[in-house]
Parts: sequence; structure tokens; C-alpha cells
Amino acid sequence: MKLTLEGLKDRSAWESAGIGLPDYDIEAVAAETRKAPVWVHFGAGNIFRIFIGGLADTLIEKGECSKGITCVETFDFDVIDKIYKPYDNLVLAVTLKADGSTDKKVIGSLTEALKAQSGVKEEWDRLKEIFVNPGLQMISFTITEKGYALKGSDGNYFPFIQADIDNGPEKAVSAMAVVCALLNERYKAGKAPLAVVSMDNCSHNGEKLQSSILTMAKEWNRKGYVEDGFMDYLSDENQVSFPWSMIDKITPRPADSVCAELEKAGVEDMAPVITSKKTYIAPFVNAEGPQYLVIEDKFPAGRPALEKAGVYMTDRDTVNKVERMKVTTCLNPLHTALAVYGCVLGYTLIADEMKDAELNKLVHEIGPVEGMPVVTNPGILSPEDFVNEVINVRIPNPFMPDTPQRIATDTSQKVGIRYGETIKAYVAKYGDAKKLKAVPLALAGWCRYLLAVDDQGNAFELSADPMVPELTKALEGIEVGKPETYKGQLKPILSNANIFGVDLYEAGIGETVESMFLEEIAGAGAVRATLKKYLD
Repeated sequence: MKLTLEGLKDRSAWESAGIGLPDYDIEAVAAETRKAPVWVHFGAGNIFRIFIGGLADTLIEKGECSKGITCVETFDFDVIDKIYKPYDNLVLAVTLKADGSTDKKVIGSLTEALKAQSGVKEEWDRLKEIFVNPGLQMISFTITEKGYALKGSDGNYFPFIQADIDNGPEKAVSAMAVVCALLNERYKAGKAPLAVVSMDNCSHNGEKLQSSILTMAKEWNRKGYVEDGFMDYLSDENQVSFPWSMIDKITPRPADSVCAELEKAGVEDMAPVITSKKTYIAPFVNAEGPQYLVIEDKFPAGRPALEKAGVYMTDRDTVNKVERMKVTTCLNPLHTALAVYGCVLGYTLIADEMKDAELNKLVHEIGPVEGMPVVTNPGILSPEDFVNEVINVRIPNPFMPDTPQRIATDTSQKVGIRYGETIKAYVAKYGDAKKLKAVPLALAGWCRYLLAVDDQGNAFELSADPMVPELTKALEGIEVGKPETYKGQLKPILSNANIFGVDLYEAGIGETVESMFLEEIAGAGAVRATLKKYLD
């Protein structure tokens, strides 16, 4: 059995293998969508394919929608060439259950796959054609938090962003420049309305996306590349809205065990690939069952009936509360703590860390104990129920092949959101954050992780992170087992509000993090001893 349109024609073979197939005519939906797209998505990776693609698949199967999603990749073009085109844009979605069983289904809602390449005429002209179509209702994003970043920690534009500013819309390369350039095409073609929806896992994602697009437009306006009217168009949310959202579904790298299961069932060519840009991806996507998507219902051009596929459509205040609950308290901070300590303590599976007494206690302290006092109940979801599901069901799922090494990726871009918001909330509520102990311990663990030496003194490889060179250079001279080599190297990091969203010393916990870090570099086993000291 091949995961292609031709391969799906033998429906009985797929059904005998326990793999569900779409009930609709995939080719007809694709043709209808290409003719007049209503939904374009930027960021063609795993969570998009199984979750967002799955939503569209559900709507089509229910008869709520006749069109799928146009997929655009902004970063890793190998994904289109190796995962979309050879498989006719089909996805084999595998849901991993805690009892070891799996649900398998082919998703056929991803109708066209494009590369965001302004330098390739065919791709660029097709994107322009889509964006000038007044029937386009929404564009959405899963490009990760760093996809919206325009400036480094020094406050200056990244060199590639400065190049986009200087070169103008027709030579756009970065995601934000590409989208801004395409929105300018829509403006010039008649100012049709549009919703620009971030579905990325970060606080105030719509605000971040809006800020980045507007910043790029302002810079181009200064240089005469775009009209003043384009600025007015982008600034009017009755024309171009930037709804906020909260997304949640743990989607780890494709697992070899899942690949083997599929191939044993008779599905061919399922092997994962690692692209030239180090994306781990496969024709299948494996993920947990629980999933949440909450979106601010602000769509000036109309929208698909997303609520019919389980999406919570609500107001901005509720989205903000749900997102804050999840990103800053109930899930993401727990994941990051497990990621950095997991690497230092030699774990290769997140689920195994929940069997570790200290690490289990650490996530209980970060979430239910320290986080809950500053969480507002959003009403549509219970924070207590949510965090209990995370700690007792989702993270411990032994069949979720998620690793601390994956989750440790880009931690410098995440700590300000995942811990900084709670720290700021404590400062607002109590005057400082000195009541916190588990959160500083998590931050000390991240700093200890940056030394790239585990608790037994063995070197390990740090996960990809744009600030790793800068951070490791700042920590030069510190040696595990020689606490006397610490000469205050952490101070510039802990006081950097660009990283944490707040100066940790001004918040009253900079010294606490330093002290914990110092204990963790005492020698072999010092990390474990420090965890025991503060958590037992």
C-alpha cells in the first residue's frame, strides 16, 4: 500500500490494515480549493498536518466545508519536496493512546503545497494569485515562536531581517516579510478583508504576529516600497484582523516504532527523513489524542465553521486567559523544566521522567502549587482539570515518543513566556517573586543545562537554539566540580529582560537562581542533590 492518491484506490487493503480513509473525493476537493482558496496556512510541519489538517478534514467529512487548506512552507523547503509532493499531499495521522493502541487515519484536506520563495517566479506568482483572490478568508500560522522574531537580544534587527527591509517586498525571504509582501498585494488588488491567525504556542500570539507585520510594513513605508494606505489597511482590524489563539497538542518527532508498525501493516515508504535544515519529519505524524484550539472570533471575511470541528470560538479576553493558563502555568513550563533537567540527568523519554520522584515533584510545584495562585479561570476550561490531565495522563503516556532533547529546542526563546509571566504576576501581586522556589529551580536547571555537561560529568550536545553561542560564551570559565570558577557569569543573563521578560534581580529571584546554580555545579551528582534539597 502506497500513501498516494493511486494507492488509496484499494480501499479494502487500507481498511483491512485498520487505517481509516477520507469519505470525500480528495481530488475534487483539491481542485475546488486550488480554484478559489479560502484558507492558507504557513508552516507545513507536524502539528499543522495532524491537528489543523485534521480539523479541515473533519469539516469536509461533515459537509461543513467543500475546500481544504493551501499549505505554504516558509523555512524548510525540503519538507515540500520530500514529504508533500511524493505523497500527493496526503498525511497518515497516528494517534498514540496511553494503553499502547493507536488510531490511524489518512487526512486528505491538504490540497496544495507551496514554497514561500519570492526568488522562484512560479511559486511567488501562485502565492500572489491566491492573495489577491477576494474569497480568501483566513491565513494561519504554525511557524514556532522564533518565526515572529525580528530582533536579537541586543535590540537590533537580525541580519536577514535587515536584508528584507533593505531589499523590499519583491525580494522577501523571511516569513514575516513574505506575508507582509503578500498582504500588500491584497491591498493593491482592492483591499479585501482577511483574518491573519497565529496558531503558534506563545503568549499573545496574534499581537506578536501583528507587531512583526506592522514593523516590516513601517520599515518598507519609510523606504518608499509600500503606500501609506497599506499601513492604514493593516491597522484596521475590520479589514485585517489578527485574532489571538491558544493551541495545545503534543506532537513529537516521528517514532521508529510507529514507522515499523505501519510498514508491518503493509504501508510502504514510511521512513522518517531528516532534512538539510534538521527537520525530523515523515509521511506519517504521531501525536497524542488530547487537543485544544481556542480562537478569538474576529474574521472580517468570514470563516469555516471551525466550532463544528471542536475549536473553541470566543473573545480575546477568554483566549488570553486560556493561553496564559496553558503556556505560563499548566503545560509549557512543566515541559521546559523536564526538558532541561532530563538532558542533564540522562533521560531520553519525557514519560520516564514522570517516574522520577524529584522531577515529578518539580512539575507539581511549578504548576498546581506556584502557578495556580496567579491563574484566572477562563471559564471554558478548568485550570485544575487541565493541569491534572497534563501531569497524570498526557506527559506520563509511555507510548508518546517525546524526548527532553526535542523540547529543549529554542529554550532561550521560551523561558520569558513560560516563566517570565508567572514571575511578573507574582511581582504584581506580592511586590516581588521571592515566594517562588520551583520556578527559580527550573531556571537554574536551564543555566546548568547550558554548560552541556550532565550530572555525571559527561559532555552532551545542546539542542538547537539561536542564542546558544551567545549564552555559552557568557558562561565561559565555569567548570562543573569547581564552583570557585563561578565569577558571576550568570548576572548578565539573569538580568536580561529580553530573555525573561523581566530582570530577575529586580523581581527578587536573581540571587536565588544563582545560588541554586552554584549548588548544581558542585560536582558529580550535584544536580540530583540540589533537586532533593529543594523538593524533598
